[in-house]
Amino acid sequence: MIDFLKNMPKAELHIHIEGSLEPDLMFEIARRNQISLPYANEKEVRNAYQFNDLQSFLDIYYKGANVLKTKQDFYDMTWAYLARCHDQNIVHTELFFDPQTHMDHGVDFDVIINGISRALEDGKKAFNITSYLVLCFLRHLSAESAMKTLVRAIDYKQHIIGVGLDSSEMGHPPEKFINVFERALKEGFLTVAHAGEEGPAEYIWQALDLLHVKRIDHGIRCMEDPDLTMRLIEEQVPLTVCPLSNVKLNVFDEIKAHNILELLDKNLKVTVNSDDPAYFGGYLNENYIVLYNELGMDKGQAVRLAKNSFESSFLPLKDKLKQVNILENYADESE
Repeated sequence: MIDFLKNMPKAELHIHIEGSLEPDLMFEIARRNQISLPYANEKEVRNAYQFNDLQSFLDIYYKGANVLKTKQDFYDMTWAYLARCHDQNIVHTELFFDPQTHMDHGVDFDVIINGISRALEDGKKAFNITSYLVLCFLRHLSAESAMKTLVRAIDYKQHIIGVGLDSSEMGHPPEKFINVFERALKEGFLTVAHAGEEGPAEYIWQALDLLHVKRIDHGIRCMEDPDLTMRLIEEQVPLTVCPLSNVKLNVFDEIKAHNILELLDKNLKVTVNSDDPAYFGGYLNENYIVLYNELGMDKGQAVRLAKNSFESSFLPLKDKLKQVNILENYADESE
């Protein structure tokens, strides 16, 4: 079963590219840019990855992201993630990036987008991995800051398929960004939003009704509201769930308590993702494997989750159908 999961074609829809920055590359880039890190070595960095909640993670996450200064830095980080995708049979990925994190430290938007985009183009050539880029607004910053970032992004539409909302959820409801998302939709961007991770089910309602999102990132607290759960089922709104992340951030005490398979069995459109894999102890395959080892996920459930990942992507319909067909053939041949 583990070999089946490792070799199964799959898509990833919830990955923060800055959250894939492994300590070894972080130190390499810091040395290159002559930046001093608050850690003596890579082991000390990993030892610091003990999080009590989302905010304690974000405090460390932003320190790591601050080493990124040049196009080559963003390229190297993205390329390392794509190489991992190739190893894990991820054939399509839709990456989040946080330009405000870098622009607030003097890095120009052009540097960020060109470094990442060039790596994505090379990943398509080298590994045949298709990809889209989603710009996320930091919800702990002002709506005015988000709007300025959106305006800056308009000139780079050819590289960005959509916008999202991430960072500290509590106290920063989706309604704070109504005007930003209205402008994004008018400009032709698709919309997604983190909601219902640490924040209440109400934030999921707001993301759907006020921001008009195509997907909910996380969404695991939807079960607290039966009416919301029924709506998500009826409309087949995708939820991009991140099991290892949820445990690492104490949303669930342990994987055995996670509700992802319960959501799947209720016919919610759930997908498996890694979120910030360098920090949370595993990439996409590791998330699938822990669901098998700890929750007893069977092959049929695994295939449904992978199928959901393609169907929930922003790929054109013909490409979705192609990938689902490849997945189903793979499953049949493994019988």
